[in-house]
Amino acid sequence: MALTSLASTSDLAARGLSVTAEETTVAQTYLSVASAAVREAAGAPISQTTSTVTVEGPVTAWLSLPGPPVVSVASVSIDGEAVTDWRFRSGRLWRAAGWSPGCGPSEVEATYTHGLAETPVDIVDLVCRIAAAALADYRADTDGAGLAAGDIRAERIGDYAVTYGSHGLITVMELPDYERERLAARFGGGADLVTSR
Repeated sequence: MALTSLASTSDLAARGLSVTAEETTVAQTYLSVASAAVREAAGAPISQTTSTVTVEGPVTAWLSLPGPPVVSVASVSIDGEAVTDWRFRSGRLWRAAGWSPGCGPSEVEATYTHGLAETPVDIVDLVCRIAAAALADYRADTDGAGLAAGDIRAERIGDYAVTYGSHGLITVMELPDYERERLAARFGGGADLVTSR
């Protein structure tokens, strides 16, 4: 199941950016791509969703699931066998016998609901700003050339040369390292983005 965008065209309008009827599909596409970039950097879906994940089972009694905050857990299995002797406490799973029976590693599969019921306003704003930059590039050149790398710092005509910004971004949809680090720290990133089934 695809997640909805973290911001909408009405969020763009609330920030003073009007989207014409002809641009609606383009703007929604940019909002969707910007949302995916923010989620990837956060390492979490941010929006509330239900996911099924497989993680390595620790020997300890506590197991943290990716994509916090975890709201509820529907089912858990260890190496393909359903288990019910677990408890959901403080956003984590607890099992007295631990999550790795025996001496070897185990695979724990969990189906759970996680994420935020409402997207934080600063995340909505970030997605809108990314999409607005892409929309401005689109409006600048309807042939699509405006969507190419735009962080030009220097340009010379004789023996043509161009210098791009030092942060190495290719498009406005890429987040700079400082923003990626902030999102990962806030949403518990570091693991791959959790996907829903």
